[in-house]
This record gives sequence, C-alpha cells and structure tokens, in this order.
Amino acid sequence: MLDLSIIIVSWNVADYLSLCLESILAADLALNEAGGIRRGIEIIVVDSASQDTTVELLTTRFPQIHLHAQTENVGFTRGNNIGLRAARGKYILLLNPDTEIVGDALHRMMEYLDEHPKVGVVGPHTLNTDGSHQSTRRRFPTLATAYFESTWLQPYAPRALLDRYYVREARDDATLNIDWVQGSAIMFRREVYEEIGGLDEGYVMFSEELDWCHRAKDAGWGIVYLGSAYVTHHGGKSSEHVTARKHIHFQESKLRYVRKFHGRSAAHHLRLFLLANYQFQIALESAKALLGSQPTMRRLRTAAYREVLRSGLKVT
Repeated sequence: MLDLSIIIVSWNVADYLSLCLESILAADLALNEAGGIRRGIEIIVVDSASQDTTVELLTTRFPQIHLHAQTENVGFTRGNNIGLRAARGKYILLLNPDTEIVGDALHRMMEYLDEHPKVGVVGPHTLNTDGSHQSTRRRFPTLATAYFESTWLQPYAPRALLDRYYVREARDDATLNIDWVQGSAIMFRREVYEEIGGLDEGYVMFSEELDWCHRAKDAGWGIVYLGSAYVTHHGGKSSEHVTARKHIHFQESKLRYVRKFHGRSAAHHLRLFLLANYQFQIALESAKALLGSQPTMRRLRTAAYREVLRSGLKVT
C-alpha cells in the first residue's frame, strides 16, 4: 500500500492545476533530498471533461499522474468519489486544483496522523494568494448559525455565535481539535473512508465536507486543524461576481445538511427564510440601481436572485 493518495478534481483550470502538481512534486522531492523517509505518493486527477488544455497538460508534462478523464462534468462531490474508489494510499488527501503545497506540509500532516492514531482527519493552515490567513477551520453550525452565516443578517449576528463557528479564539498557527475543515485541502486515514464511505453525492457542491466530517465525528474519529502545515488556496477570496447556480447549490446544500442533522421541519423553516432573504435582496438591489449605484452590477445581481427564487431551493 502507498503512503498517500492525492485526489484532485479538475475542470477547465489547467494553469492552476499545473502549479498545484508542480508544488506536490517539489514537496516530495525536497523531502527526499533532505534525507527524510521515502513516502510513496500517487496523484489522481479526475477531470470533468475540461475544454481547455488540461488533458494535454497531464499527458505531456505530468505522465506520472493517474488521469481519470470523464466524458461529462461530474461535479466536485462525484469526482472525488471516483478518485476515492481508485486510491491505494494509507492516507488520502482531497485537494483543490487551485492550491499549492507549501514546504513540508504533506510530511507534517502524515506525520501527525502517524503519531495520533485516534485522529482520523487533518486540515492544514490555509493561506490566501497574498500570504494572509484563510479561515478554513470550523465547529459544527447550530440552527442559529444557519440563519445568520452567509446571509444578509451575518453582519448583525451575535459575535459569540460566529466566533464559536469560525473558532476565532485560537491562534492561526495553533494545532487544535475542531469539528470540520473546509474541503480545499483535507487529509484522512483510509480507515475513515472505509468505515463511513465517500462524500454524499446529494451535495453537488458546498457542505459535502461538513457532512462527511460530521459522519466521521459521529463514528468516533478526531478531527484536527494543524497550524504548522501550510497550503496556499488561490480561490479562497470572495468575489464580486454573482452567479445564480452558485447561490442555488450553496443554499440547497445548507438545506440538505440541516434536513439530515436537524430534521425536515427545521429545513422547511430555513428554506422559507432563505427565499424571503432573496426577495429582500432583490428589493434592496433594485432600489440601489434606481439611485444610480452601479446599476449594471445591481441588475446582474437582481437577475441572479430572481433565478434563485424560481428554483424554489429544494430540500433534498
């Protein structure tokens, strides 16, 4: 059995993917040149029918990569499950294609799992492109968190509520037990996957790692944020660009999580609140457009929010 399987799901991000793969190979080479213990690593790329140069890049520049080219866009969750079924490593790392491994992060995460047999999942200290801290460690969201987090009410949330959720009391470089880590980079034992299964494909994107970590914790595995292992995530900063499909996936994933772990009634009431939230946002953006505040952007946002309302935000 190999020591580590790295699974990357890619779709039309050849430039980022190239940097990601180079960082992995450089990290492995640096470890061996420094006299470290040889670690057997395989890299699995599940490509969702990219229309850019991804396949050519992998077959010409990175022939050592195990490419699983799909004939359609299978999405993040399903793509990772395809990679998981092919993985042979003792440890498994799910890694976004827009990330770069920094220094000996892979070795540090594997070493931590080696030394702590009751810990099943480890998440690294994630950085933005400019080197600033990117928040990726979390406690499980309460129902109150679901109403405030990532809605227009977030600025008005009780500070203690979000401080608890984002684990703000701890230093960025600390090592601590948490509930879940965001899926841009998440390493775990094969035994965890074999016990609880893969990601729930009912989540197209968003919240799938939250759900999976909840199942791991329920099975008795520890989950740790390792502040001494660094990964850069280029896609972590928020964008001004609004897409309806992204909003729909995000909110329907939130609703699925609430339905699974808090009950259908709780999910139903949250759905009504979220739909009302988008109606309010449409009214707010329309008013700002009438006042001459960036009218083009306001019209795009309003169109996106109307599409969200037309979707109905299904509870699955």
